Amino acid sequence: MEDGRCRVEALECKECRARYALEARFVCDNCFGPLEVVYDFSGLDAAETRRKIQAGPQSIWRYVDFLPFERQPQTALAAGMTPLIRADRLAERLGIGEVWIKNDAANPTHSFKDRVVTVAMAKARELGYEVVACASTGNLANSVAAHAAAAGLESYVFIPADLEEQKVLATGVYGTHLVAVNGSYDDVNRLCTELSFERDWAFVNVNVRPYYSEGSKTLGYEIAEQLGWELPDRVVVPIASGSLFTKIARGFEEWLEVGLIEGEVPVMNGAQADGCSPVARAFADDKPVCKPVRPDTIAKSLAIGDPADGPYALELARRTGGTIDAVSDEEIRQGIKLLAETTGVFTETAGGVTTAVLKRLAERGDIGPEERVVAVITGEGLKTLDAVRGSFETYEIEPRVSSFTETVEGSPVAA
Repeated sequence: MEDGRCRVEALECKECRARYALEARFVCDNCFGPLEVVYDFSGLDAAETRRKIQAGPQSIWRYVDFLPFERQPQTALAAGMTPLIRADRLAERLGIGEVWIKNDAANPTHSFKDRVVTVAMAKARELGYEVVACASTGNLANSVAAHAAAAGLESYVFIPADLEEQKVLATGVYGTHLVAVNGSYDDVNRLCTELSFERDWAFVNVNVRPYYSEGSKTLGYEIAEQLGWELPDRVVVPIASGSLFTKIARGFEEWLEVGLIEGEVPVMNGAQADGCSPVARAFADDKPVCKPVRPDTIAKSLAIGDPADGPYALELARRTGGTIDAVSDEEIRQGIKLLAETTGVFTETAGGVTTAVLKRLAERGDIGPEERVVAVITGEGLKTLDAVRGSFETYEIEPRVSSFTETVEGSPVAA
């Protein structure tokens, strides 16, 4: 750090506040609560920090003062600084004032997971690991395989056996050890947790999870910076484990704490699929998140039936005046189509969930006319092509003008 201070202090239990050294550890010995990285931002000069950020690299490392490292690591792939697109046509279609799309499909492996993997991989190397691994619903598998290949590390990627073919192909191509498990993501994650005690590997979303999750904060930083160092009024985010949802808000909170921005944390709206909606159900029932569900949805990247950060996502939505909604598979397909037709952004099913929930919020009247709303799109539509199969018409004609005129221009759809 420029002032010679290391901001990162320790790992701390989110429940009992016990502290631990900065090592590969993810659960509290006292109460079995989850651990997170804590920092000391006191004495940080807001004006100087802003100048440093603006002069920094076009990646998440421009925010290194807020990440768990003493100095900027060297990484092979650069994640972050993805487009924030003003979506006026989408806003008009929905009848609301101002909508922005944070398109994180523009990362190296086309999902927000590159942010968390960049941080986890750097910490794994710092801690001396030579093998990295993960449990994944798809996007994380792509990212871990790619980043490990670029860094020259061996990797093992564990996925549910019924994962979308596009995501499987986009993972295996990097030369990883690809392991398909007969079971749900929760089964895969349980297996990886067991293996983490037996193998000297860095499981990015298990034993190095406290560092991994810090990468998601950078979405909050970027949104505020790209809006001219201002906060939006509302943010709509898909929920799988709940970590992305809570960490985006944590990014806003940290910048408010140090004076880089002013205001208050936006209204946080979570988005889930009906077929895997433990957090949305808890919100609707005004109960804790306690009962795991068996996923049954086309939104496989959100299909976590026992979300680790579900209770914290629930608390955040309630605290900020937001909601957590669930939408059907058909609404998800329509959400993908709506976003594509109005913005030119083709999203995977998770983004369809986000867009469908944004539409529901608009129809329900939750969004005020003067609100600035940001919808977070976490992945690329080419990863879930089956979701849009049959959703449009293709004209087949002979190579004659008359055939075009009769078949295309004369069709009821064209008219």
